[in-house]
Amino acid sequence: MKLSEIQKMIKDFENSNLTELELTFEDTTIKLSKQQTQQTSPAPVVSPSPVYHVPQKEQEPPQSAEDTIVSPLVGTFYASSSPKSKPYVEVGSKVKKGDVLCLIEAMKIMNEITAPKDGTILKVHVMNGQVVGIDDALFDLE
Repeated sequence: MKLSEIQKMIKDFENSNLTELELTFEDTTIKLSKQQTQQTSPAPVVSPSPVYHVPQKEQEPPQSAEDTIVSPLVGTFYASSSPKSKPYVEVGSKVKKGDVLCLIEAMKIMNEITAPKDGTILKVHVMNGQVVGIDDALFDLE
């Protein structure tokens, strides 16, 4: 093996991801190894973020807890049993205790949300197909 070939092999080894290399030619053995060094990137420069004060939307005074019907689970809110059906309730609808108000789909199961008492729907807080979380307001009931 010529010296130029050995030098090229060393250069190729240095540029490779290999950490060890052993070659045997007839009666000659060449062993190459290199220590791995951790490449550390410089710490990112973090500049302080500006603080913006966003005015909060004025919220309506909350109804009493018993007048707001909240979601008992996380899921998708459906106002009716099918896309072509009328909603179970709308603003102004009179309901009786146990009447179905909406469906919430969770894990492919349709869960009926029913009225906890007799009353009139004052407000619908969510839109059809909207994802709701636990304790998200669904309806205000008078």
